[in-house]
Amino acid sequence: MSHQQTHIRDPQLRTPNKTNIIISILLNLVITIAEFIGGILSNSLALLSDALHNLSDTFAIFISYVALIVGKKGSTRKNTFGYKRVEILAALLNAVILVVISLYLFYEAYQRLMDPEPVKGNTMLIVATIGLIANLVSVILLNRDSKNSLNIKAAFIHLLGDTLSSVGVIVASLLIYFYGLYWVDPLLTFIIGLFILYGTYGIIKETIEILMQATPSDISIRQVKSKLEQDSRVENIHHIHIWRLSDNQVHFECHADLSHNYSMIEADRIRRDLEQRLRDNFRINHITIQMEYHTCHDKSPIVSQKSSSPPPKNDL
Repeated sequence: MSHQQTHIRDPQLRTPNKTNIIISILLNLVITIAEFIGGILSNSLALLSDALHNLSDTFAIFISYVALIVGKKGSTRKNTFGYKRVEILAALLNAVILVVISLYLFYEAYQRLMDPEPVKGNTMLIVATIGLIANLVSVILLNRDSKNSLNIKAAFIHLLGDTLSSVGVIVASLLIYFYGLYWVDPLLTFIIGLFILYGTYGIIKETIEILMQATPSDISIRQVKSKLEQDSRVENIHHIHIWRLSDNQVHFECHADLSHNYSMIEADRIRRDLEQRLRDNFRINHITIQMEYHTCHDKSPIVSQKSSSPPPKNDL
């Protein structure tokens, strides 16, 4: 049996810019305070909802920053995989917070639709414009990093949603100021909430899949098995597990049943060739292959825990 682990880092991945994250935190904190005060002065539910959204943005980006720092801690005897999952937990927490806020906004918007209240459109316009500018700056700062980190992506979607909602608040303030259409305020609140829910669905789904150690959606176990078994020295690939430790670190393990009783040196050469196939064809960067020669009775690609038989008894 040959057993080895290989770490390969995708050269396209980059460490998020911490300075940009800190600037975004400060900008969103300023926006939150400004919109909260402006929402009270103008009696705008949409502006208050945008302030709550911005508060969640501030919290989301702060969590992202903390998660990045903690995630870089090295492995320990207790946490041998390190702390990469902290970023995934943070992304899930961010998304759940957004869902809760959206549901609360729906309730408040419904109450306002049933009982419309006058809103000061000019105050809404001034505050929403300030919020739009600050949000645009934050979106630009985090745009590149959102492509490399699921956690930063969650915060980026927070910001993108709030940028669009700021545009909506500006439009609503103009309609209220010139035409007195107060019902636009709660209607916009519903739209903002729906956009938040739409943006967070994908993040919640992906983070749960990672935490459940599901096979990544862009990798097929059938294709992986077929590609590895193209090597004539390999008779069967079974007991396959493919999962992600974080949003960009894919782990793979399997048993490789060889066609002949090769020497240890040759078996090790075969293992290296199989690892190279995985890296070249599937960008898998953490590989463990157990080499065998007719030792496993169950050659199923996926081993069911229910069907696994107990170890034989020792009849001494």
